Amino acid sequence: MQIGVNVPNFGPGTDPGVLRDWAQTVEGLGFDLLMVSDHVAVTPDVAEQYPAPFYEPFTTLSWLAGITHRVRLGTTVLIVPYRHPLLVARMAANLNQLSGGRLVLGVGVGWARQEFDALGVPFQQRGKLTDDHLQAIRAAWDDDEDYRSGQIPFWIGGNSDAGIRRAVRLGEAWHPLRRTLPWLREAPGRVKAIADEQRRPVPAFVPRIALRLTDSPVTGPERLAGEGTIEQVLDDLEQLRLLGADTVVLDPFNGDPRETCHPQVAWQALATVAAHRDLDTHHTQTERQ
Repeated sequence: MQIGVNVPNFGPGTDPGVLRDWAQTVEGLGFDLLMVSDHVAVTPDVAEQYPAPFYEPFTTLSWLAGITHRVRLGTTVLIVPYRHPLLVARMAANLNQLSGGRLVLGVGVGWARQEFDALGVPFQQRGKLTDDHLQAIRAAWDDDEDYRSGQIPFWIGGNSDAGIRRAVRLGEAWHPLRRTLPWLREAPGRVKAIADEQRRPVPAFVPRIALRLTDSPVTGPERLAGEGTIEQVLDDLEQLRLLGADTVVLDPFNGDPRETCHPQVAWQALATVAAHRDLDTHHTQTERQ
């Protein structure tokens, strides 16, 4: 199972130098994937959670591709209705080429009504627009030599049955975001039921979970996967591996924009996970020998 990191590309503490440090930290610690978020117009509903500056994901990942070498690069998640599908197809194909085939395109329908209004995109039609745009992006890659992209995986974001149906219908990985472990344990059953209903294969499972390390255990039904002691976090990762997760993305941003002014806290948490991950890998290899 691979482990990725969702890097905050927004907030008062974020600037090009910090983004560079994030990328070098994530790659240097041995994580497999670096992902960023997407907003275009920082309207009041967006700014409340993700204030400016907000670095556009394709632009940001293109720059980070030039200062990294191994780590895969992706979006969690690109809001599909915000851009013309042919523009997305070209930018994604170019970024995939420029990065040496490292792109993962996580996609979603969006939630910020004011941002949709600012962009002139009908909020109530965002699900249908997402489906239509994804089909157009695929067609552009398949049919036009200028868009030829190789294999860019889609990750279909969304915690609802609609998101699962979209992943099943497209045959792409399902990417639920920041849920409790009991919820995630039940999710594969929901996915299989929908896949059986559509008579299609079960899609890959690639969740994004929290990362918030604490000195004492976090208990209670509201505990998100990835919250608690390092032992709890490692157990969550193992449980997700046993559930069949191909990749798990750790999200160290826990909701307060002021966190972006102190990225060292998140970097230390990631270093702790990386150190224990390396230790567990060593023990596993030793046992196999």
